[in-house]
Amino acid sequence: MTRILKILAVAIGALVLFALVIAAWQRDRVTRLLAVNSLFSEDRIVGNFIAMDDLFLTTEMTPDTDVVNTLSTGAPMEMPAGFDTWVKDRAVTAIIVARNGVIRHESYPLTAQGEDTPAASRRISWSVAKSFLATLMGVLHEDGTIPDLDAPVTAYVPNLSGSAYDGATIRDVLQMSSGVTFDEDYLDFWSDINRMGRVLALGRSMDGFAEGLDETFAQPGTDWQYVSIDTHVIGMVIRGATGRSIPDLMTEKVLTPLKPGTPPYYVTDGHGVAFVLGGLNLTTRDYALFGHMIASGGVAFGTRIVSEDWIEESTTASANTDPGDFGYGYQWWIPPGATDGQFMARGIYGQYIYIDRPRGVVIAVNGADRNFRTPGASESNIAMFRQIAEALTE
Repeated sequence: MTRILKILAVAIGALVLFALVIAAWQRDRVTRLLAVNSLFSEDRIVGNFIAMDDLFLTTEMTPDTDVVNTLSTGAPMEMPAGFDTWVKDRAVTAIIVARNGVIRHESYPLTAQGEDTPAASRRISWSVAKSFLATLMGVLHEDGTIPDLDAPVTAYVPNLSGSAYDGATIRDVLQMSSGVTFDEDYLDFWSDINRMGRVLALGRSMDGFAEGLDETFAQPGTDWQYVSIDTHVIGMVIRGATGRSIPDLMTEKVLTPLKPGTPPYYVTDGHGVAFVLGGLNLTTRDYALFGHMIASGGVAFGTRIVSEDWIEESTTASANTDPGDFGYGYQWWIPPGATDGQFMARGIYGQYIYIDRPRGVVIAVNGADRNFRTPGASESNIAMFRQIAEALTE
């Protein structure tokens, strides 16, 4: 009996040790999964949005430059009536208003505990990152790396053959017109966008997730529907065409000539693939710097990054959206009632780069707006951006 008890004790000890090893091995994954589940909690959202590198796998991007570009600071502008109320209602964490490369307003209304220098905080872009990727696509299109936007995505990503993306072109995914069935409801735990978030948190493959999609709701190029996975497919096309990672290419082609003040970083999956549809992190000043380059027709302080033709083409409402609704170009939004040269990048929870090229105005906003989907929230943002632009140019 004593021998049997000793054997049982050894076996139990071995099982406990095995369980502890497995728990330690999976600890980071479990931590990231818990982070996903509490990412937008009211008591954590502001701090989480400036600490994505503490919560997820990331890769830093260091531009190859000894100097940085900074927008100069001019006389403070008088903000429009209702600005303070709008800032509070929309949980704005940072806002910079610039005209012709000169900052006329910079403030950080909502900060996290311990955030002593909010101007230095790198903030999550969410879908503002899509417009950065569109700019990189423009560079590669114009240098001949990806010459034909009407080529099928499978020409560069053979693994998508037989998936829902079989038959979609590069232009289709740029315009969010792939026809792929994808549930973008952030409030539904079981939606595709939230399942994708758990894939990211658990260190699994975003490529594998995209390749596993097999349902469509329309023929490619016919109907517009905002599905963030289309942007991941753009990243797959770029990687397939170049054999290089998005962070490497973004650093070389966009960031090095842009010369941001603080090195950005991407959130990645467990295979080192950048979360290109929403995982870019920059300071608000550098979001404004990027916006200034776009507003300047693709030129950053005398250095051309992408052509004026690409800026105009990608920010034109070319997708088949509903009349009177937001227009959509190549990963850029065009607000209802916009005139030529008015467009924006935008992300969930209140991230924006609003650009009015004729006025030379760029408004970079970061937020932690848990009510961003309530009726009228988006309209109030556009209205405030327009009031700011008009006040600045009166």
